Amino acid sequence: MHDIHWAGEWRSAIGVAFLLFTALFAVDAGFGSLDLTRGALWTGLAVLLFVILRPPRVSIRPGLLSAGGLLMTDTVRTDFLVSVRWYDGVAQRMVLRDTHGSRVEIDPAVLVRNPAMWHLLDMDTRASIQRGTLLSGVTALQQLAQHIDRETAQTVFKVSGLE
Repeated sequence: MHDIHWAGEWRSAIGVAFLLFTALFAVDAGFGSLDLTRGALWTGLAVLLFVILRPPRVSIRPGLLSAGGLLMTDTVRTDFLVSVRWYDGVAQRMVLRDTHGSRVEIDPAVLVRNPAMWHLLDMDTRASIQRGTLLSGVTALQQLAQHIDRETAQTVFKVSGLE
């Protein structure tokens, strides 16, 4: 199971990078200062923007959570978690670590948008708690569960017209 919104975010990252490239290229060509060096610079800048905006591909299956970046994919055993940390702020991040030393960093919004992914992670974290491997992060998981419950309730109210 993977993030159902990933493809749309990926297309948006391409679109924004392409718009930047097109705008820079057009302005430079309009002023008559476009040459091979400047064209390569604008291309490099657009590629860099895409790399920055490209969302990681998050997928989950029973016992495993993976987040694929541009060059590497990090995987953590969710049924053998040692810690879960939730960093709140402008760019919220959840960092999960397992008994094997693996580490995955994801945006909690991925779990909010994908309740089925959250359900699998919740079941596996409960297994970690029962095994006694999850030493820190139960509070962070409870906060995330409350956040997901609020979002789900708001969605249900909005769809049913009760909001």
